[in-house]
Amino acid sequence: MWINRIGWIGRAILATEILTLTILSPEFDIKSDLNEISLLAACREEENDHFRNFLEARDPLMIDNIVFALQEAVTQQIDCKKCGNCCKSLMIVVTQEELEKVAAKTNTPSDEFKSSYLAEGLSGKLIMNAMPCHFLSDNQCTIYAERFAGCREFPALHLPGFTNRFFTVQMHYDRCPIIFNVVELLKKELLFFTT
Repeated sequence: MWINRIGWIGRAILATEILTLTILSPEFDIKSDLNEISLLAACREEENDHFRNFLEARDPLMIDNIVFALQEAVTQQIDCKKCGNCCKSLMIVVTQEELEKVAAKTNTPSDEFKSSYLAEGLSGKLIMNAMPCHFLSDNQCTIYAERFAGCREFPALHLPGFTNRFFTVQMHYDRCPIIFNVVELLKKELLFFTT
């Protein structure tokens, strides 16, 4: 009850201190095996729906600060180059500016680049036309310095508004070890329990 009397900055600091204990706790095992994550995610669908409702009743700024810290800690423990699942399973939106930039980088005329690598979605937006991504080779992005904004942002846990975006987070929970582990640690940090 006393925590309600301090401002969100104080709660974020308190949360960060608690967070350090959970992340360093030997009982939390960071999951990186995609098969295990997929199985666990399937078992936790209903739990995560309840967690979404639970989050909506919490201070969104406090949640963001906890997620920022968790994302920082978890990202250091996951090797994205060993995984590459985002590049194998996400449809990325590509702007005209990005198309031209990457076309130039790959020495491909813009029209040829568009017809070879992109499709136009129902909304008129350009999206990658294949999964895995054409530019993934040996789990490495061959256009990394010029990669698309959707690739740069993923898994987007560094952005504010986590609670409002939790539905989208849930969509990637079974495919991204960073998202999976951040959500599971967040449940522990917030003392979320299901019955």
